[in-house]
Amino acid sequence: MKFIDQHKHEFGAWPICRTLTAAGTQIAPSTYYAFKTRPPSKRTLRDEELLVQIRRVHAKNFGVYGAKKLHAQLRREGVSVARCTVERLTRAEGLRGISRERGPRTTRPGDGLDTRPDLVERNFTATAPDQLWVADITYRRTFAGWVYAAFIIDVFSRRVVGWQLSKSLRTDLALDALEMGIWTREHAGHDVSGLTHHSDKGVQYVAVRYTQRLAEAGAVASVGSSGDSYDCQSLSTRSREDWGVPAGAV
Repeated sequence: MKFIDQHKHEFGAWPICRTLTAAGTQIAPSTYYAFKTRPPSKRTLRDEELLVQIRRVHAKNFGVYGAKKLHAQLRREGVSVARCTVERLTRAEGLRGISRERGPRTTRPGDGLDTRPDLVERNFTATAPDQLWVADITYRRTFAGWVYAAFIIDVFSRRVVGWQLSKSLRTDLALDALEMGIWTREHAGHDVSGLTHHSDKGVQYVAVRYTQRLAEAGAVASVGSSGDSYDCQSLSTRSREDWGVPAGAV
C-alpha cells in the first residue's frame, strides 16, 4: 500500500495495481481504495500511542536502550504493554540499543614454535612504497551475523592494497587479501620482492600456505606479538572505519 501511495500521483493507482498483479502480487484497485477509506483499527491506534512513548523513552536514555530495557522502563512508568509488542514496534521503527556483548576473537595463536623475528619492533615507518606491509583482521556485526575483514596496508601510503571479507576466520580470508595485494602491486608494475610483511601471531598468518605464498613473492615475514600490528599507527583506525579501498595509487 505504501508503494502505491508513493507512486500513484505519477502513474495512477489502477495501472500500478495491474502491473503488480501481472508480476504475481495480486491486488485489486477496489482493495486498495477500501484499505484507504477504512478507519484505522484499534491495534493501529494503540501502536501509534505506544510508539510515542517508546520514542520518548529511547531518546531520554540517549538511544542506548534496547527492547528489553524499553519494556522494563515503560512498565515502571505504568504503561501496560507486552514485551513482544515493544520488540515488534522498535524493530519496525528501526530503534536499536547498544549491546555490551564482546566481539569475536580474531587472533588465535598458531600451534608450535614460531621462529620468525620481529623486524619492525613497533617502528611502523617506511620511506617508500612496498617496503613494509602490515596485515590484520577486524570484524563487524551485521544482520546476518559477524563478518570478518582481512586487510593488507602499505605503511608508506597507508593504502589498503589488499582486502577480503568472509563469515569465517579460515586461512583463506587472510590469504585472499594477500593475493590481492600482490596482484595489485605487480599489475601496476611494482616489484614486491624484498618487502617486509608484518603481522601478529594469528593462526591465519603463521599457516603453512600463507608462509609459502610470502616466500614465493620474495617477501620477508615479520611477526610481532598477538594483536599489536597497528598499535603505533593510525592505520588500524582508518581501515576499521573505512572498510574499503582508498582511492589513488601508491
